[in-house]
Amino acid sequence: MADGSRRPVVAVVGVGLIGGSIALAARERLGAPVRGYDPGPGVLETALARGVLTDACASVEQAVRGADVAFVAAPVGALPAAVGEALSAAGEECVVSDVGSTKRSVVAAVDDPRFIGGHPLAGAETAGVEHARADLFDGATWYLTPTARTGGILYERLHRLLVDLGAHPAALDAETHDALLATVSHLPHVLANVLVARAARMLSEEGERLPATGPSFRDATRVAGANTDIWRDIYLANADALVDAIDDTVRRLGEVREAFVARDGSAVAAWNDGAREERRRLLEADLAGGDVHELRVAVPNRPGVVAEVALALGRAGVNILDMALYPASDMSSGTIALWVAGDGRADEAQALVEALGLTVARP
Repeated sequence: MADGSRRPVVAVVGVGLIGGSIALAARERLGAPVRGYDPGPGVLETALARGVLTDACASVEQAVRGADVAFVAAPVGALPAAVGEALSAAGEECVVSDVGSTKRSVVAAVDDPRFIGGHPLAGAETAGVEHARADLFDGATWYLTPTARTGGILYERLHRLLVDLGAHPAALDAETHDALLATVSHLPHVLANVLVARAARMLSEEGERLPATGPSFRDATRVAGANTDIWRDIYLANADALVDAIDDTVRRLGEVREAFVARDGSAVAAWNDGAREERRRLLEADLAGGDVHELRVAVPNRPGVVAEVALALGRAGVNILDMALYPASDMSSGTIALWVAGDGRADEAQALVEALGLTVARP
């Protein structure tokens, strides 16, 4: 795959909704051969019948052997062992990633330049390979958590493949990723569970049947009671960051509670207006577009330099639409070509990269 002369061979370990959608997108959009392994009864048969896989394999080793890219789509608690097994079977030029929604545990457990943690912000109400979709990742942010040991060529390969699948890859360190997801993903699940429990308890105490609920309650509790086998591991793997998010939420609830108790109309209005403005800013940041700009970064040939650049831009929210590596003939140095989106972001990206001591050119 590295020379672009052939289609990549993709392996998927765990062929559920996410793994199956990766496989289906790789087959339909890249024409890639996709080998898969899943221990679940009937999963591989369903995947073959739906055209999700080209080959159903009897083991992780069989699926990963000879692959260019391998995705491990196992439950969070099983990821370190599953990723380790995939790496043991993978070749030296194979990049191995995962799709877990917490990253610190697997990144800490796996010390291998071929591994790049990943997490696509995509999913559905349904689970299982029978619901896999080739368009599941269209426009979705796909977090990557490279480290100082990450191979630059392998990072570029994974990044390019994810773009081809329709996603927007963004680099974050594992610590920042888990703190962010505790707030924007895991805490909403906790709050949804609490809200439905409160509503059910209140109705039980009143001896009334459940009335028709409004859209606010339905929207806020859509994820309540999500798959326990998946979410128990997520909650526990990210417990410390989640506890911090809960504590901050309790503090904020306490502040607005005091405003309600005091019947302080000005404070309540400021709180509500502030929430509207903050939501507007979040939506604008999420939908920001604009022109595409190319930056060319001269880099020495040292381990982790590609990850260093990607993480610096990812932490600042600069979206890398695409990247390419151009090594010098003697392999002592090279150039990273980056394409970034958004008016004004190119200047910000250049400043961030130059702060790393690297030279940036703007063609």
